[in-house]
Amino acid sequence: MSPFHGAFVWYELMTTDAAAAEPFYKSVVGWGAKDAGMPDMSYTLFNVGEIPVAGLMTCPESVRQAGWRPGWIGHVAVDDVDASAAQAAKEGGVVHRAPQDIPGVGRFAIIADPQGVIFSLFKGNGEPPAAPAPGTPGHTGWRELHARDREPAFAFYSKLFGWTKAEAHDMGPMGVYQIFAHKGEPIGGMLTKSEAVPAPFWLYYFNVESIEAAMARVKAGDGQILSGPHEVPGGSWIVQCLDPQGAAFALVAPRR
Repeated sequence: MSPFHGAFVWYELMTTDAAAAEPFYKSVVGWGAKDAGMPDMSYTLFNVGEIPVAGLMTCPESVRQAGWRPGWIGHVAVDDVDASAAQAAKEGGVVHRAPQDIPGVGRFAIIADPQGVIFSLFKGNGEPPAAPAPGTPGHTGWRELHARDREPAFAFYSKLFGWTKAEAHDMGPMGVYQIFAHKGEPIGGMLTKSEAVPAPFWLYYFNVESIEAAMARVKAGDGQILSGPHEVPGGSWIVQCLDPQGAAFALVAPRR
């Protein structure tokens, strides 16, 4: 198994209005943006300097008709997309898009875990770039699964990606917050979602320099603050948000 198997390597926003989402995220997160130059579709790359870190596209009408709502999808590196897709199905997941090549880029498949949460399997042509220093603005700093039921969700992802349990935090009425690790490095957390959350989902935290300044940019761009700011262990501050099209995302900063 390669050292990349089980690492998040890409993030993609599928939305109803990519033209409106682009300036919002450029303002809030500080990304640059450019067209990917794909011949058969419009796909925007969000960049930190010259480094692409995320993608943006308008959701196809057929997918919208199937009930898709605007949202972020995390792409997880695997050694063999076809084998991992088959394993996901064997463990109770659903393959929504069978393994397919992206010419010149790699191979991917779209999967729903057994509780219905969407993510992607991905194997690129070549090795992923080196991970940035923790907290680097514009990069993704944390990943969080709001599961319908945390323990079976962890079991599924652990079998698929080799993730292991790290610290667990008892959050009282909110239940246990289970940090998970990739190759011994904590990369995210899992919890059982609150009853107020209509469906389970992955939430991605983008690094910013100042939580207050970023919150002001969210509001100025007609986004919504759902929760926060909250201080989390280690001294960072987080805020959870909705963009103007209704996609959930979060921000994390090292200090207030």
